[in-house]
Amino acid sequence: MSNETLWAPWRLGYVQGHDKGTPSEQVEPAHWRDGAAHHCFLCRAAAADAVHDAALGVIARTRSSVVVTNRFPYSNGHLLVAPLDHRATLADLSAEQILDLQECIVTWCGVMERSMQAHGFNIGLNLGAVAGAGLPGHLHWHIVPRWPGDVNFMPTTAGVRVLPQSLDALREQLVQAAASLPHHPERHPDGVPR
Repeated sequence: MSNETLWAPWRLGYVQGHDKGTPSEQVEPAHWRDGAAHHCFLCRAAAADAVHDAALGVIARTRSSVVVTNRFPYSNGHLLVAPLDHRATLADLSAEQILDLQECIVTWCGVMERSMQAHGFNIGLNLGAVAGAGLPGHLHWHIVPRWPGDVNFMPTTAGVRVLPQSLDALREQLVQAAASLPHHPERHPDGVPR
């Protein structure tokens, strides 16, 4: 079996555990949420002003949730849906938070079906480090769009993923598509839903 070699230098810092200095790590929220972990990229995205959304990959915030593009996607369109608060387990969430998170998943699958012509989705939640959670302190759902014949989800034979779109272009496409939704949440300039 031969593997293709793809040059992806942006992943080295992540693999080595010192991925600092990217625009997202340079954003310092004016006001952190109560209980936020300052090293957590999801807490940073939840607390930052809307002016920093592009740098943080934030595509939406609701009353209880934040939706961001995954910086290290399994396939094009890979999103993370997380509670605004730093919570590690499902039992740490209120019924209102759980409902809001699930509504976000439904909304963003619909947005990707329309704007990216996604034919299906892998949706998953890894709870705890032993279950594969890369950020075990802040639970989050993965939404991975799928298409007929795609080979990009956790490939086991070729060891290659093809991502045809930049994260910035993906974020812009999804933000524009969501703006046309009839129930698109309006936000104040600081990113808080009305």
